[in-house]
Amino acid sequence: MTGMPNDPAGGESRASEGGAGAPPRPDDRNTAPDLTREYHTPEITVQWYASRCIHSANCVRALHAVFDPQRRPWVDPTAADADAIAAAVLRCPTGALHFIRHDGGAQEVPDVPMTLTPIRHGPLYVRGDVEIRGLDGLALRRDTRVSICRCGLAKRMPLCDNTCRNSRWREPVAADENVATGGPESAPPSAHGG
Repeated sequence: MTGMPNDPAGGESRASEGGAGAPPRPDDRNTAPDLTREYHTPEITVQWYASRCIHSANCVRALHAVFDPQRRPWVDPTAADADAIAAAVLRCPTGALHFIRHDGGAQEVPDVPMTLTPIRHGPLYVRGDVEIRGLDGLALRRDTRVSICRCGLAKRMPLCDNTCRNSRWREPVAADENVATGGPESAPPSAHGG
């Protein structure tokens, strides 16, 4: 699909506007439906779940040749080898990106042990074999990487949707200033899994 010359979404609405044309801008709350776009090569398929993307941009920093939010389509799996793409996808802290290997390469496995990493003024990144349940006890999602809301303002609780950025939410000052919280790249795959 082609858009207007100065249209960075390539004629499609951004994920933050309910479309699937690009990840949300860093300060936008994500309101995209949980649709999947798949980008294929004979070696690997990259899956994008637009509603899960909070634009940590870890994929862009890891492998900009493949993940470029200014290009349409924004994912080009022909721009790198399957191993490099898989490694970049595993840096996504929300599960917005996944991959399926068709070349015999390793599939994603959950991190062991499960890790929870709070991000200053942002979500809680969880890595491992994660099952999120609603108040009724029913499973909402099972994944290897999720981003949990800490501000309490997300529309799709308990999952982060970037509302913390839009609202400029700030966490209370910790009693122990030595308590560490991470930044956007704080949740890379562990050495033991995923």
